Amino acid sequence: MPFKTLAAILRAPADAGRVLDFAIPLASTSGSHVVGIHAEAIPLPYPSPTGVGSDLVFLEATAEANRKRSAEIEKLFRSRTDAEGISAEWLSVQTFMGESAQPALANARASDLVIVQQVDPGAAGDTDGIETLLFESGRPVLLIPYAGTVPTRIGRALVAWNGSRESARATFDALPFLHRADKVELLLIDKDAESEEGWAGGAEIAETLARHGVKVNVRDETAAGTPIGAIIGNRVAETGADLLVMGAYSRSRLSEWLFGGATRTVLESMPALTLMSR
Repeated sequence: MPFKTLAAILRAPADAGRVLDFAIPLASTSGSHVVGIHAEAIPLPYPSPTGVGSDLVFLEATAEANRKRSAEIEKLFRSRTDAEGISAEWLSVQTFMGESAQPALANARASDLVIVQQVDPGAAGDTDGIETLLFESGRPVLLIPYAGTVPTRIGRALVAWNGSRESARATFDALPFLHRADKVELLLIDKDAESEEGWAGGAEIAETLARHGVKVNVRDETAAGTPIGAIIGNRVAETGADLLVMGAYSRSRLSEWLFGGATRTVLESMPALTLMSR
C-alpha cells in the first residue's frame, strides 16, 4: 500500500527545499497528498535596561521577521506543489516553542509518513523536535540528511534488523519503499553486540518480506567490539544504499544519551535517507 498522506515538516528556508526534493517526487509517483507544516515562535518580551519602548520595537521586529520567513517557506511549498500538480495543503502556526515538530503531531498522527530534515550536527539546533516525532507521533519518520544529494528514488535499501519491536515496526512501515527498491539487504549483527534484544530472527523476517514480493539479501556481521551505529554506517557506505531502515531507540533514550547507541549515532551522522519507527 503506497503512502497516501505525507506530513512535510518545513522548519526553515534552509531545509524546506531539501525536504520537498524528496516529498514531491514521492507524492507524484504515489498519488499522495502533502501537508506542509511550519511553526514560528511567538516573540516574548524580556527585561530591558532601555525601557518598554525598545521591547515593543523588538517584539514588532521579531514578529515581522517571523511572518516573512513563514511566507517565504509557504511560497516555496506552494510553487513546488503547484508546478507538479500535487494535492497539497499548508499549515502555519505560532507556538511558544517555535519548533515545528510539536504542532505537527496532530497532522503527523493522521499521515502515512512524516518527512523532516536531520538537524545539522554542526549547528546550534538539537534533536528534540525529531525525537518528539519519533516518540509521540506513532508514525514512521523519514529523515533527510542535512547535506549531500537527495535521491528522488530508492534504488537500494538497507534494513538494520535486531529482532526488536522497533525494528519490526520500521521494517513493515518501510514496505512501500522496499517493494520498489531494486536491491534490499537485511543486515544482522550478532547477539553479543550492543543490542539488549539480541540480533535474531533474520531468517523469519526475510521469509516474510519475500512473501510480500521483496527480494532480500541477508548479511550477517560480527560486531567484535565495534559500535552498532558504526557498523550500520559502514555498510550503508559499502552498499551505496539510498535508504536505511531501522528501529529508533530499542534501548532507552536515557541509556543512549549516557552511553551512546545506534539511534543517536545515526541521528548525528545520517549516512543516507533514514526511515525510523518505534
